[in-house]
Amino acid sequence: MKESGQPCVAVVTGASRGAGRGIALALGAAGATVYVTGRTELEGSTPLPGTIHATAREIDALGGRGIAVACDHGDDEQVAALFRRVRDEAGRLDILVNNATFLHDELIVPGPFWQKPLEMAGILDVGLRSGYVASWHAAPIMAAQGRGLIVFTSSFGANCYMHGPAYGAQKAGIDKFAHDMAVDLRPHGVAAVSVWMGPLRTARTQRVWEQHPDKYASFATVAETPEFTGKVIAALYRDPGLMEKSGQVLIAAEAALGYGIVDAQGVQPPSYREVLGGPPAVHPAIVE
Repeated sequence: MKESGQPCVAVVTGASRGAGRGIALALGAAGATVYVTGRTELEGSTPLPGTIHATAREIDALGGRGIAVACDHGDDEQVAALFRRVRDEAGRLDILVNNATFLHDELIVPGPFWQKPLEMAGILDVGLRSGYVASWHAAPIMAAQGRGLIVFTSSFGANCYMHGPAYGAQKAGIDKFAHDMAVDLRPHGVAAVSVWMGPLRTARTQRVWEQHPDKYASFATVAETPEFTGKVIAALYRDPGLMEKSGQVLIAAEAALGYGIVDAQGVQPPSYREVLGGPPAVHPAIVE
């Protein structure tokens, strides 16, 4: 992945582990310079494995260049400093993946929202608002160079009941960000999309599957690796028809079919459109 003869420059937020880590690795494997952001710097400081430094080292080993940047995406000044650093060091920004989000430990516990901690609403700060703030900083850099891609990592929970109203509102909100930002960015040749991921094989989900094997057994065999999403994003960026997709919500499994992408060990992850619904239609009206 190159732009003007130079390696593509990407920022992947929330990339210590999980979806962000896999996406960052896939972009790095494609030759990108990837700024890896997150809060975890020391292994063992959280219940789940992974740090921004470990992800950056893995990117280096794959042939890309990983740059770890400690950043709390709930802190606007830290986010501003991140993008100042990218602009000053790299001089450009080609891909922003808005993936950082707050996931409460009780997210998948059954029960109505009012019986769960109020802290569940933190996903509306780090997950929704944080995606807007990062995009606000990235957009002028991309607009000035006349090309770029902003991606929001989303899920089928944007259009069906999944994990409660806070989770659903965050996913629906970032889908709308992609649509509306695309309207503003189109004259500048910059695209914005939201990507619905299927069930992911991560350390977090692996722990849940082990705790509830009967409930999640059917998903485990066809779950997507986070790298699968990263391969789709890399293909999107290289797609000559990218601007035609700008503003859309894309299902990763369906987009992968179009690009000829398979997951690890040749697995073709399924789309859950028939059982969970697809992206809702958005009216084309534009009211200034």
